Amino acid sequence: MLDRTSNAPELPPEIARRRTFAIISHPDAGKTTLTEKFLLYGGAIQMAGQVRAKGEARRTRSDYMQMEKDRGISVSASAMSFDFEDYRFNLVDTPGHSDFSEDTYRTLTAVDAAIMVIDGAKGVESQTRKLFEVCRLRDLPILTFCNKMDRESRDTFEIIDEIQENLAIDVTPASWPIGMGRDFLGCYDMLNRRLELMDRADRNRVAESIKLDGLDDPRLADHVPPQQLEQLREEVEMASELMPQFDHQAFLDGTLTPIWFGSAINSFGVKELMDGIGHFGPQPQPTSAEPRQISPDETKVSGFVFKVQANMDPKHRDRVAFVRMSSGHFRRGMKLTHVRSKKPMAISNPVLFLASDRELAEEAWAGDIIGIPNHGQLRIGDTLTEGEAIRVTGIPSFAPELLQNCRAGDPMKAKHLDKALTQFAEEGAAKVFKPMLGAGFIVGVVGQLQFDVLGSRIEGEYGLPVRFEPSQFTSARWVSGERQAVDAFVNANKGHIAHDSDGDIVYLTRLQWDIDRIERDHPDVRLTATKEMMS
Repeated sequence: MLDRTSNAPELPPEIARRRTFAIISHPDAGKTTLTEKFLLYGGAIQMAGQVRAKGEARRTRSDYMQMEKDRGISVSASAMSFDFEDYRFNLVDTPGHSDFSEDTYRTLTAVDAAIMVIDGAKGVESQTRKLFEVCRLRDLPILTFCNKMDRESRDTFEIIDEIQENLAIDVTPASWPIGMGRDFLGCYDMLNRRLELMDRADRNRVAESIKLDGLDDPRLADHVPPQQLEQLREEVEMASELMPQFDHQAFLDGTLTPIWFGSAINSFGVKELMDGIGHFGPQPQPTSAEPRQISPDETKVSGFVFKVQANMDPKHRDRVAFVRMSSGHFRRGMKLTHVRSKKPMAISNPVLFLASDRELAEEAWAGDIIGIPNHGQLRIGDTLTEGEAIRVTGIPSFAPELLQNCRAGDPMKAKHLDKALTQFAEEGAAKVFKPMLGAGFIVGVVGQLQFDVLGSRIEGEYGLPVRFEPSQFTSARWVSGERQAVDAFVNANKGHIAHDSDGDIVYLTRLQWDIDRIERDHPDVRLTATKEMMS
């Protein structure tokens, strides 16, 4: 387990001010809108666009694929770096849709904390639960934002109880809502004893903040009607008695989450949440690696690839590797060793992201996320160092849950299809298997929507219509074991054997019975549903 304790070494100021975090939620809880408001407060954009606003000028900045714009959902993780007060925020917006959970899982290996967004009316939804479990596996500190309080919402105590029961984590209120729906006035900031009032007239305006001497301050009556004020005092008193106080160490350990209430679309509660990330969020953390852990205060530069995005700019057929810097002070033009190939790479055009906009990164520090344009050398799981053979661990690849045959609409373009599928496989957008017997490819994904995205991207980016057809196989398992045992297994099961894009052997199954039979007939061979992506 990574060391998140207070006795960690003191970091250089430039690294200590980094806050690298992801936003996770069920689809439609308001995650992309919240991301927009973060950029607005960070001064990165002048005007926040609604997710489904009309006109290119008001598109959300973090959704840059045509499909994301058409459907109003995020289907690809995107990274954004911007300054807020004394801090440097590196924010990763992840897809909320469960069909893209693998991209989200890998993204969470590159952040130090997560913001969980929940809908005030719906509470904890299924995808939130799944993503939360992923955070728990990595002991990530979590800040919670309860959104859409300006609509009819559930009772505040009920929401907090549901989080505690469903997610088995302690919750401490950082703010307390005053009213809900049409009667929602704002929040009482419990950490700073302030009254925050929402302005419904201007959605991009920062809320008015009034410093108070606690809930007995007579000035409260000037802003809050008597009935709501009485309810607020009662509820806050109950919450203070029944719920744990904020404990910074428990938060860093991932056992306690502070919760803020607000309305992202009305820009309310967002700044308080950002202050929370700045003041309480963890500094860049050590990275798990072999043969040793990498500490962010090391002077030598190292980083790892957690995502590859092809054709972010379709005009240039580019591939950008998203790299989380693990240690050191990187400068443009540095030569780093690509550990998997043992070859030096000159990083001459690294970029910093603001969603689809990018600028040349002259420098980066541990905790930052930079993009390295390349032509296929960098894959997910690759490590870059100043010479030491360290391999970052813990970046998984999951067995797909849906398999289909993929064929080019034009048989003469089968070679182009090979190239396109290989590229998407390296990007992690799908698993591509080449069967040992027969022609064509079998494509594996986690959810049905990924086939639509893949088909639309292959046609849009390569001008190549494709069709997906049902496959006789239903799942895939990676094969490992002593070479002799694996060779014997492959020869006996050629009709089920394929190779993935890395050349690793895969066993394609039709029924659970196939897996049981292999375990019985070939005890020296292991079939696994995950594979670690390592350089």
